[in-house]
Amino acid sequence: MQASIDAVRVAGTPEGPVPVVVLAVEDEDDVVPIFIGFNEATSIARGLEADDIGRPLTHDLLLDVMEELGSRIDRVVINEIEQREDGQGGTYIADLHVQTPRGETVIDARPSDSLALAARTNASIEVTEDVFADGRDESEKFEQLEDIRNVSGDM
Repeated sequence: MQASIDAVRVAGTPEGPVPVVVLAVEDEDDVVPIFIGFNEATSIARGLEADDIGRPLTHDLLLDVMEELGSRIDRVVINEIEQREDGQGGTYIADLHVQTPRGETVIDARPSDSLALAARTNASIEVTEDVFADGRDESEKFEQLEDIRNVSGDM
């Protein structure tokens, strides 16, 4: 299922504020929220803004190295949710599909890192039907949350 980054927001939880990247899925009203860390959320937001901030951050550096080696990111596939034993959510699993001079290779990567790279390259984002079924939530729950850029100050 084709997806895109709809927003990077901050949710209030009993444990405190937690960033969430909200994936919109083509032809669906529900979204797939993935809760991530502040550094990762900030990096995704920076990638979406496409502002050159001077010296490269980690995700920018990785892309520079890949480009120098003749590779490019083709797509990100979020393909699994490993359920926690306590039933409270789970860990999302993603694959980074990379075109190299020797052909395509698939690299296991955290969804947050994969989405930060996709935000910088406009690589396509996919979620499997199982991930959508297990991770979907009502988009209205996330529309009123604060944008990460308003919480973390100047990026």
